[in-house]
Amino acid sequence: MGEETIPSAAAAERVAAAYLLSADAPVLSVNGNVAALVPDEVVTLAETVDATLEVNLFNRTPERVSSIIKHLEAHGATNVLGADPTAHIPGLEHDRGKVAADGIATADVVVVPLEDGDRANALAEAGKTEIVIDLNPLSRSAQAAAVPIIDNIMRAIPAITAAAHDLLSTSNEMCSYLIEDFDPEQARHDAERRIRNGVSSWRLVVSERALVGQCRW
Repeated sequence: MGEETIPSAAAAERVAAAYLLSADAPVLSVNGNVAALVPDEVVTLAETVDATLEVNLFNRTPERVSSIIKHLEAHGATNVLGADPTAHIPGLEHDRGKVAADGIATADVVVVPLEDGDRANALAEAGKTEIVIDLNPLSRSAQAAAVPIIDNIMRAIPAITAAAHDLLSTSNEMCSYLIEDFDPEQARHDAERRIRNGVSSWRLVVSERALVGQCRW
């Protein structure tokens, strides 16, 4: 189907790793689709960059949250947050606004893969540095992101982890340089141009949305 990580996405994945390694309190937000598609990979990324995992759902029930936490634990996760959210993201009235006080509420950098636009905008307005993984550079989530990664999540998460391992062996100045040199608007523009010029990229969008649609968490 011609799926591949384009150069601008690869660069964004490296910048995402730099942000996570430089963060004081990084959090990886996990919904049902993320837990279904990349459970091992998201646990490994959290361990690599010393980030917290927090489950956050649009259609939230205690049973669904518990199911995802147990699923992540079965893949090696420990201390997964989300079962007892006592804080709230300003501007979000539905359950998606509920967050852990010692997780997303106090995070400085948040990875929000496969995210809805309302929550992405609210997190950005709350002062969080957002790393968004989305196949649509024109989505509200990607538009709100400090680091929009326009790529398939099953490639993006391992790529961020690999970049983090590489950056761990470099100086802090390298992370700072990557962050300061990154242009999110250019990343979105490059991805849109690639989509408009290639039919295979549109098939990529349809294929992953169809796969995500099979998840029932």
